[in-house]
Amino acid sequence: MSDDEIFAAAYREHYWAVSRYVARRLDGRTSEVEEVVAEVFTVAWRRRADLPASPLPWLYGVARNCLANAVRGQGRRRRLVDRLGNDHTAHRRHFVAGPGTEAPGDWVHEALARLSPGDREVLRLTAWEELGIDEVAVALGCGRRAATMRLHRARRRLRAEIDRLCPALADAHASKDHGHD
Repeated sequence: MSDDEIFAAAYREHYWAVSRYVARRLDGRTSEVEEVVAEVFTVAWRRRADLPASPLPWLYGVARNCLANAVRGQGRRRRLVDRLGNDHTAHRRHFVAGPGTEAPGDWVHEALARLSPGDREVLRLTAWEELGIDEVAVALGCGRRAATMRLHRARRRLRAEIDRLCPALADAHASKDHGHD
């Protein structure tokens, strides 16, 4: 197969997986998701001779870089809007959450949000993208041992954040652990 055919196959097979990967990290902001996914496949097209036999983890690595660029650009736009005085408070748009607005599992997302971007990414790659450790290593651009260690440490830090946020869960977790002694 030619490089063009390999790219076309990777695009057909992995477009939706890359789209979901990006959407989860941009909270579904559709226009931004489409831009980032287009950039991912633009990079893949330019580097089609470099596509590995299993391109999805490599595409996730490209997507991580494209997302980082998008987030930096978004920060620049936000700072510009703030300087121009065109923010929500200037237009008296205040959003107040009503009672009972917490969705089930919000504490998990809150605990995840308290972690470093690197910890969040390794956890998302394994949980959301369902990658094995070798694929995580490719997506993160590191070796297998480093990926394993990053995942272990991220899981430990997530557990600590969950325990801080939900003391009742921490107590249940602790009693379960002691019951197996």
